[in-house]
Amino acid sequence: MADVSKNSSFNQSSEYGNVYRPQTVFSVLTFTLLAMLMVATFFWNMLVLVTILRVRTFHRVPHNLVASMAISDVMVAALVMPLSLVHELNGRRWKLAQVLCQVWISFDVLCCTASIWNVTAIALDRYWSITRHLEYTLKTRKKISNVMIGLTWLLSSVISLSPLFGWGETYSEEDMECQVSQEPSYPSPSYTIFSTFGAFYLPLCVVLFVYWKIYKAAKFRIGSKRTNTITPVAEAGEVKEASRQQPQMVFTVRHATVTFQTDSETWREQKEKRAALMVGILIGVFVLCWIPFFLTELITPLCSCHIPPIWKSVFLWLGYSNSFFNPLIYTAFNKNYNNAFRNLFSRQR
Repeated sequence: MADVSKNSSFNQSSEYGNVYRPQTVFSVLTFTLLAMLMVATFFWNMLVLVTILRVRTFHRVPHNLVASMAISDVMVAALVMPLSLVHELNGRRWKLAQVLCQVWISFDVLCCTASIWNVTAIALDRYWSITRHLEYTLKTRKKISNVMIGLTWLLSSVISLSPLFGWGETYSEEDMECQVSQEPSYPSPSYTIFSTFGAFYLPLCVVLFVYWKIYKAAKFRIGSKRTNTITPVAEAGEVKEASRQQPQMVFTVRHATVTFQTDSETWREQKEKRAALMVGILIGVFVLCWIPFFLTELITPLCSCHIPPIWKSVFLWLGYSNSFFNPLIYTAFNKNYNNAFRNLFSRQR
């Protein structure tokens, strides 16, 4: 999401501007890494999208949620990162047209907010499928997932289009700045509070609550499984004695009971365990990537603090990197995607 704080003067921008100009080896390496991150983000998310489109078994939930997340992350790589990289190359000064500035800000807020809410939708879907798998049928799951996708893009659009109608200044020709203002006097940081809570803090509360519930459900199942485990009492002599009346039936029933109640995990339990682990890693990476940026964006206008531009850039691109990690995390815990990737590349040879 674009930097939503305003420097106190143009001189401060000039003071830090030389840090971002690719005149040193460190600067060249930095911008090379950012360009590689942009290309890799676009590639991985496009690979997920192509796989979902070409494999018919993926034309259902929860892969529609994954497709929505991949679309938002592709848009981050294609529409947001390139102009953000140009912005960094120019010393965080906007030398392009004002219209392009407004378009960039709108796409930045739209795509990043949609990416965050898509992660939230996937976490909610996994939570309901684990804790309410009997009620959460395929038909219900399809309806709810489509509603979540629609709400994700609707809320993202409302937040991103607000600056175009005057709520939050985005361009300053005098200071050559392209950003959403956070000045308390313009007229208040109301848009900053609205956008940060709608784009991050609200979904953050949702995903943390979801994972806490998943953890509690998993802990309850493990505890109940241990207390309800029945130690087999059938000895060889007992089976032999009982077999005088119904040898085959008694042995079959007792053997089936013992096999069902051993400590080995069932297929559903293994699947739920992988899903819970995937959701935990997805949420953890999401929080680590975005929380530094949104903390500074909320605190800066409220306390009139000044944060060095270099740290703003670090926090901004750390947030962008979440769009790179999302497809890697999800596909790493799904064997179907790994097999589909192999088949896709083998056909191209």
